[in-house]
Amino acid sequence: MDGQTTAPARVKLSTWPTPLEPAPRLATALGLRPDDLWIKRDDLTGLGGGGNKVRKLEYTCAAALTNGARTLVTIGAAQSNHARLTAAAGARLGLDVVLVLAGKHPAAATGNILLNGLFGARIEWAGDVDEHELERIVRESALALSERGTRAELIPFGGSSVLAAHGYVDCGNELRDQAPDLAHVVVAVGSGATMAGLIHALGSEHVYGVDTGAVDDPAARVSGFVQGLAGVEVPVPVRIRLDQVGDGYASLTGPVREALGIAARSEGVVLDPVYTGRALAGLAQAVREGTIRPGERTVFLHSGGLPGLFGHPDALRLS
Repeated sequence: MDGQTTAPARVKLSTWPTPLEPAPRLATALGLRPDDLWIKRDDLTGLGGGGNKVRKLEYTCAAALTNGARTLVTIGAAQSNHARLTAAAGARLGLDVVLVLAGKHPAAATGNILLNGLFGARIEWAGDVDEHELERIVRESALALSERGTRAELIPFGGSSVLAAHGYVDCGNELRDQAPDLAHVVVAVGSGATMAGLIHALGSEHVYGVDTGAVDDPAARVSGFVQGLAGVEVPVPVRIRLDQVGDGYASLTGPVREALGIAARSEGVVLDPVYTGRALAGLAQAVREGTIRPGERTVFLHSGGLPGLFGHPDALRLS
């Protein structure tokens, strides 16, 4: 993978490149040298509270506009960062947004749910359903809109597709310029396109993923997106550790709680319990194991998710 690809149409939703900041106190706390660790601040993407989904939405929303869509429809967990940023992108572009979310209407709107309403999105609660049932429901919702004469664009789970992965090809190319001696970029793996785009730009040997439990087979999902970007049929090897999921996607584990505290107290950087917290916990374990070693330039991708912290059921335990 050399990062060179013909990019499709894109609508600008933020200002690029995002900063790459040194994290010497966090590096030392993890057992690295002070100048080894840097943070790629994709939490500072501006739109709707920031986060990695903005890069993906620049491509999926461009396609929606090209297709004449007036409404964006997507799915996610109750506190989905992708849903929040889809709602914000719709507001920016003058498009209606329908969010089909797993679970039931909560007693109080917190975190991302509060922001979804503030951005003007309509939420449809799907109940206690699995990923496949959720996808069936959202297809029906989009079809119903079309039958009423409203052109709807269906944005996939997590905003991830081969098209959306171009957003993280862009990010990988930024990192090639910002940190040409990069050895590792550590990233949370949810729906897969973020890691895939980075692999396409930087090579699989430089991208280290930490599974968050969002999908059943993250390695296959990431590899599939990489194949789509490269236009090849041969599976691509990926480096993903699977040991930070704990009791499940929404659970707060001991290592994640520790990682959130270390980041906050060493650098004043706030992570979230589902994605970036797990990614930092995975990085810490990789350093302990010797997979990532002192003297290697390592970038931690901060993919955002702060609003979700305030909607997490275990948030009060962090204080």
